[in-house]
Amino acid sequence: MSGPTIDFWQSRFDAGQTPWDRGEPGPQLTRWIDSGAMTRCRIAVPGCGSGHDVVHLAQAGFDVTGLDYAPAAVTRTRARLADAGVHATVVEADVLAWSPGAPFDAVYEQTCLCALHPDHWVAYARQLHAWLRPGGRLFALFVQMARPGAAQGSIDGPPYHCDINAMRALFDASKWTWAKPPYERVPHHMAFFEIATVIARR
Repeated sequence: MSGPTIDFWQSRFDAGQTPWDRGEPGPQLTRWIDSGAMTRCRIAVPGCGSGHDVVHLAQAGFDVTGLDYAPAAVTRTRARLADAGVHATVVEADVLAWSPGAPFDAVYEQTCLCALHPDHWVAYARQLHAWLRPGGRLFALFVQMARPGAAQGSIDGPPYHCDINAMRALFDASKWTWAKPPYERVPHHMAFFEIATVIARR
């Protein structure tokens, strides 16, 4: 398998080396909920990590399923839910192989795509399309972190740079409906930013 393995992510969580973790729910997630753009529904959070977003969604009344294939991430998320006194389903699974029992209304994609080597992006996009019901929405934050080696064809990460042109090709118009740009820019403390947009499954 190209890119980071389960052992890679497990070792990061075990050592507490999770610099990408904001230590709280993502600010764009909060904005989407507070503005009413994201309303209570059945929602998946792939690559849920430490579980801040899963807890926030559960507290807001969503029917949440968080997924991660690092056991330590699943343990963290379940512990955070217990501490908050809220419920969500947390699944230890590979997002490239897992299938839900029923389609989701929405997916919140913030950390999973950029953590997957680009060799797996097409398979992941197919999975998201299969997980969502027709008309279901993908609330996506695409990491913008171009590396110097990209000019020589190097693929560096994680996080991997999610160029917006590549994202338009990956989530193509035959299967997805995009809102018109400009898209919101969300800063991150790791000196990159994310492009936030909502894409509807056809």
